[in-house]
Amino acid sequence: MRTLPKFLKMPLLALALGLGACSAEQLTQTDQKTGVNLASYQTYNFMDETARNDSAFQHSGSGIFDLKRAVAHELESRGFRRAAQPDLWVNIGIVTQQKDQTRQTDFRTDGAPQYIGQRNYHWQAQEVVTGQYQEGTATIELVDAARKEQVWQGTTTRVLSRNTSKSARQIDEGVAELFRKFPVPTR
Repeated sequence: MRTLPKFLKMPLLALALGLGACSAEQLTQTDQKTGVNLASYQTYNFMDETARNDSAFQHSGSGIFDLKRAVAHELESRGFRRAAQPDLWVNIGIVTQQKDQTRQTDFRTDGAPQYIGQRNYHWQAQEVVTGQYQEGTATIELVDAARKEQVWQGTTTRVLSRNTSKSARQIDEGVAELFRKFPVPTR
């Protein structure tokens, strides 16, 4: 098997790192309270809508209802049932924010050096806004209903599409990834 010449390895490495830097940021993390056996819980329900103020999200396009649907699907696929008086309360939240997509200027493609003053011509790189995108962070907390204490929490962050059906799929994928880190309850 032949290896690449040394002078080709560095540009290929730089290209690979550059492509990785361009990918959308997707973060997922979970935390479980130590000593808690999730198999001891059988039922769940979402916290009171008035306590969470779901009505504020009805027309905002925030995806709160897509998040609720995705969480219910994941819990039920793991054997939990929805109940009026549950073992676990599910507290969910979603935060979305507009972010700027930028690129750094390049003297080879972005024109001549700028005059800075006193015969001082030089190139100064800067960040240029090239577009905007929406980033969503969803938090899911499972709370022991009897002890009123959090037993598990997961957070996922995704870049969301402006298309509502694509955004709903992205929420489904993010919640599914989050629950892949959920400990499988052994009953």
